[in-house]
Amino acid sequence: MKIIDIYYQGEGVGALEHLEFDAEATFAVLQAAIAGKHAIAGEIVLFLEDEDEPIDGEAKLRDKAGRAGIKAHVHRCRTIEVIVHFKDKTVRQEFAPGTTVARVKHWVTVHKFGMTEEEASHHHLQIAGTTDQPDPGTHIGTLASCPKCKVEFDLVTTPKVNGWAVA
Repeated sequence: MKIIDIYYQGEGVGALEHLEFDAEATFAVLQAAIAGKHAIAGEIVLFLEDEDEPIDGEAKLRDKAGRAGIKAHVHRCRTIEVIVHFKDKTVRQEFAPGTTVARVKHWVTVHKFGMTEEEASHHHLQIAGTTDQPDPGTHIGTLASCPKCKVEFDLVTTPKVNGWAVA
C-alpha cells in the first residue's frame, strides 16, 4: 500500500495540517476525514492548492499527488472575494479558497497595477486595518469564513532603513 502525504489548510483549521492516506483513496474520503477531524459542519468543498475549481470527489489521490504529496484546502465557500487597496486604487477579484497569498500578490502587483517583478518584490499584502502580513504560502480561504467569504488587504511596501529593505 502506497501512502501519500496530505498537507492542508482550511476554514476553521488553525495551521497547516498533515495526514497520511492510502494512494488509492478518493478525494471524497479525504474530504470526509478532514471534516470529521475538525468538526466542520455543513457542506464543504475540497480544492487543490492554486486550482480554481473543486476537485472531483471520485478522483484518486494518486492521480493528483506530486513528489511532496498533495496540498489541499477545505472550505464552505466556493470563492473568496479579495479586495486590495493600494494608494488611491481598489481592485476586487474572486479566487478559489486554496489560492495562495503569493498568487494573489502576483495578480494584483503585475496584472492589475502593472509592476515589474522587481517592483512587486518590494511589496507585501497586509490584512486591511492590521499589521498582519500572511506568509506567501497561506491559502486565502484561511483568512475568510462563511458566509462572508471575503478578505481585504492593503498592498504595502517593504520598510527601508537608510535605503536598505528591512525584512
